[in-house]
Amino acid sequence: MTGAPFVILKDVAKRWNGQLGVEEISLDIEEGTFVALLGPSGCGKSTSLRLLAGLEIPDEGQILIDGRDVTTSAASDRNLSMVFQSYALFPHLSVAENVVFGLKVRRVPRAERAEKMARALEITGLQGYESRKPGELSGGQRQRVALARAIVAGQRLCLMDEPLSNLDAKLRNSVRKDIKKLQRDLGITVVYVTHDQTEAMSMADKVVLMKDGRIQQVGTPDDLYNRPVNTFVAEFVGAPPMALIDSSTVDGFEPGFTLGVRAEHVSIVPDGKGRLSCTVSEAEFLGSETLIGLNHAGTTGLSVLQPGLSLMPEGAHVDVTFDDHNLHKFNQEGERLAGT
Repeated sequence: MTGAPFVILKDVAKRWNGQLGVEEISLDIEEGTFVALLGPSGCGKSTSLRLLAGLEIPDEGQILIDGRDVTTSAASDRNLSMVFQSYALFPHLSVAENVVFGLKVRRVPRAERAEKMARALEITGLQGYESRKPGELSGGQRQRVALARAIVAGQRLCLMDEPLSNLDAKLRNSVRKDIKKLQRDLGITVVYVTHDQTEAMSMADKVVLMKDGRIQQVGTPDDLYNRPVNTFVAEFVGAPPMALIDSSTVDGFEPGFTLGVRAEHVSIVPDGKGRLSCTVSEAEFLGSETLIGLNHAGTTGLSVLQPGLSLMPEGAHVDVTFDDHNLHKFNQEGERLAGT
């Protein structure tokens, strides 16, 4: 990858009546990448997307798209397309009319509209649905219409705001794969807002995890899972979340910092042989394995994975161990310790 990033946000801030929206948002996005803005409700991810879209204007900072300063430009002048959670389809228009609506507004010639629509319907698997109205379609089909509309726009940048949250789990999984394949096949740059870490981790080349209007960590899914920069990232990313352990409760460690360990790195050992002596809080059968929740003073979220069905009774005593090289170390402020 050469040259400047395709999208640049520099120290962007937005506040309402003095209340924080987002603060110090700096982000570089390379062309052709899939970037997920991830975080809990109210963290600023949708505000960041709206600022990039031109639906909000920042109080501070600068936004550049393809080398052009668009900080105060109207949404219509930013050469991007958007896919919303609500699909934003016109109920009285057919699938075909919804897909080419933007092209008609821009007075694209009829023959070119027809060619682009045919290609978009083929890509999204909507051939044969041209004359149907949105009300006659399933949720997944309506979302595909919204995707087809974004495709015919022919823009190199596509913004997606929680596009799958109205779909059931099976459909979400299916459309998720569709979106990722579309992004790769078309080579477009996608910025995708979600609160669902599975979506972010499975689809994105780069994940931007936010909290309280600020970016916590930017990196590949692997970076966030295996090298969280703080305890918020450690607990937010991963299912189950990383366990956090008071170092003073583990032999061989000084007090004053926090240890983190993933469930897959925790093992049950015979009584008296473990590093922690715990009680079972719950056992959740997941099919191929069972997730066993554990209680121990000075820990949060401690769990262990056992193969197959392993339904231990609540309150049962269990000793567990883990290797030092699988531990993450955080200071008292929750920041990852340097060199670990």
